[in-house]
Amino acid sequence: MPNLLICLLLLIGGVNVALAKQNKPKPPHFALLDIPNITADIKVDGELDEEQWQQAKELELNYVTSPFENTRPPVTTKVKMFENGHTLFVAFIAQDPKVENINAFYRDRDGIWSDDLVGIKLDTFNDSRLAYQFFVNPLGIQADSIQNEMTGSESDSWDGIWQSAGKIVATGYQVEIAIPLRILNFEEGSKHKVWGAELVRFFPRTDRLRISNMPLDRNNSCDLCQMGAISGFKKAKQGKNLALIPTLVLGKGQSREPEDSMVWEDSDNKELGLDLKWGITPEVSLQATLNPDFSQVEADVAQLSINDTFALFFDEKRTFFLENSDYFSSNYDLVYTRNVGAPDYGAKVTGRIDQHTFGVFVANDESTTFLVPGNLGSSIASFEEESTNVALRYRYDLSENLSVGWTSTLRDAQDYYNYVNGIDAKYQLTDKDTFRAQILRTDTQYPIDLYKEFCDDNCEQPQDYSETALRLNNSEAFSGKAYTVSYDHDERNWDFSLYRNSRGAGIRTDLGFGSLADRHQSVIGGGYNWFSENTWWNKIRLSGDWDISHNDDGAFLEKEAEAYLSMNGRMQSYFEIGLLKRDRVGLRDDPSKLSIVNNTSLFTEKMLSFYFEMRPTSTWYLSTFSRIGDQIDFDNNRLGKLLLVRPTINWNLGKSLQLNLRHTYQNLDVDNQQLFTANLSDFRATYQFDQRQFLRLILVYSDIERNQQNYSFDVDAISKGLGTQLLYSYKLNPLTKFFVGYSDSAYQDDVLTTLTKNQRSVFMKFSYAWLN
Repeated sequence: MPNLLICLLLLIGGVNVALAKQNKPKPPHFALLDIPNITADIKVDGELDEEQWQQAKELELNYVTSPFENTRPPVTTKVKMFENGHTLFVAFIAQDPKVENINAFYRDRDGIWSDDLVGIKLDTFNDSRLAYQFFVNPLGIQADSIQNEMTGSESDSWDGIWQSAGKIVATGYQVEIAIPLRILNFEEGSKHKVWGAELVRFFPRTDRLRISNMPLDRNNSCDLCQMGAISGFKKAKQGKNLALIPTLVLGKGQSREPEDSMVWEDSDNKELGLDLKWGITPEVSLQATLNPDFSQVEADVAQLSINDTFALFFDEKRTFFLENSDYFSSNYDLVYTRNVGAPDYGAKVTGRIDQHTFGVFVANDESTTFLVPGNLGSSIASFEEESTNVALRYRYDLSENLSVGWTSTLRDAQDYYNYVNGIDAKYQLTDKDTFRAQILRTDTQYPIDLYKEFCDDNCEQPQDYSETALRLNNSEAFSGKAYTVSYDHDERNWDFSLYRNSRGAGIRTDLGFGSLADRHQSVIGGGYNWFSENTWWNKIRLSGDWDISHNDDGAFLEKEAEAYLSMNGRMQSYFEIGLLKRDRVGLRDDPSKLSIVNNTSLFTEKMLSFYFEMRPTSTWYLSTFSRIGDQIDFDNNRLGKLLLVRPTINWNLGKSLQLNLRHTYQNLDVDNQQLFTANLSDFRATYQFDQRQFLRLILVYSDIERNQQNYSFDVDAISKGLGTQLLYSYKLNPLTKFFVGYSDSAYQDDVLTTLTKNQRSVFMKFSYAWLN
């Protein structure tokens, strides 16, 4: 920890240097584009026949930035832009000599990233921190997202309400886009505004070409720092930007326990809720919800959890939590809103004013669920008490290169609390070098008797408790500390990174996804790239890393070395082969023990992995991941032989029908005998009628066979499950939408001789947005 503090002091000491760079001019190729103000509206239909387009600013996309390095594109793309004070209009004229090869399908919103696309990226604060992205395929289907330079991630969870239309013509296709300025955060004022901007076209053929109006320097690790700029919007003002969205949920379900009774028990769900979205100022927005039904409409992608000591991670899909979620991002995952299951209310305020970025989130929950972390695994704990959940995030941008942030989270219930406070920083030392750091302190008290949830039927004395139960059998408050430090050097041909993640035994981040405690890891890694523009491959990369982990007492946990060779080639293909050697400890004799103390066993795992994907035509996408080698049998604390294969097939039939199949096969043999064989299939068939509506069938089937004679405790020899869902969706826009569906589930074990249904339900959800 002292070393980290010294690093932070040195970091702050560099502020003067960073401030000197704050107003550095853009390179010469970044011409400032003046966007004309034309007082008129147009019909967004993809025709481009209004006279306003003749007065618009026009430019051409002249650079292929990926997979090639600023080469001349094989197709012509012209862009026209103007604004009228409340809307930015953008038109793309994308020429293509072979119109029959255009990739364009009817898909749900944000489901078109593999299609032909055109779009615009906007950094409305022109500070290289965050950019809105608006993309459209040739049929007018929308995709929008947020690129966050602070975290290095992109997320399509953000949904704005904007207009688009596309039309395939004899010479290619053309697209019209109308972006209401009220959906963007920006600084109002009477002067001309300068926003960061980039115009982009994706041209997927033998290679997936990224075509831009500006070149990209591969020796610069900051993408948003290289954006060009547009000027205009002098009269731009945001309206009230107020949306009221009443919601109605109706559902009826039945459930039973087939091993005890075949009688169905009925349940009804009727919920009337209200959502609010309000742009308080152009820079600050409020989202609130009352009595929401936060159950998910669509089933999660299936995951196998057999022989896995850590809790599974599932993406958030609920609209309220997704809105402006990037405002709460930091190096640690401190705000994982899937932990909030059934709130009666929720509110979120986010904004950016000058150099200040902030977010405040609060919601209650009818029950409380959180992760109990360890250094070898994690478990999920829950209790039926209402909790209050609060997250606060603040970031101050001292300069273009240096940002310092603060995060606090709170979870509070009767006899329970978890408080988290942390400071973090990002420092862009040079175009190639980035330093990140974060320090956390947490204070926690578990509720009395929560340990009983982790104690078996015969658990009466403390020595009989599992370690998880023992760690919960503590009414005394405790605290914990953690820190992470990373340094990354990234340039055209090679990269190098150093990383340290230190989490004490008492660390708890219960509103986040904190699955590790009492673990201190150091990592060193890097890679080298070779590029080609005239062969069947365009990039080859050799990379690897080495890491080692210990617990608080310095006891060895794991040492790992891995190396990967990858290649990008024709038909949008990617190939990777990897070698891994890992020395690590087992879980002693009790798999419920999430941390080591002593009496551990040391195992050496050697694995070979393989990944391959390709898109031979616009109709097919194929991929497979496989792994073979040694793996610990965590249930019995011994070494076994693993075979894992996970193929994926996506098949487009016409413009509207898509079939997706993802299968996982996992087999573990121990002592030359089968331990288990697991199969998991996730099949989804979607028919997209048009931009707004689809019908989807989901089938998830699991089949696990265990060799009972090879286990040291009782297990079912057979475990099968089948989940079915049929869903119809109609979306007028991201806020006004209608869902109706049916779902059921069935299972089979050693008692039930066939798959037997245990749950079934029908449901309907409707929301309508009144906009002002």
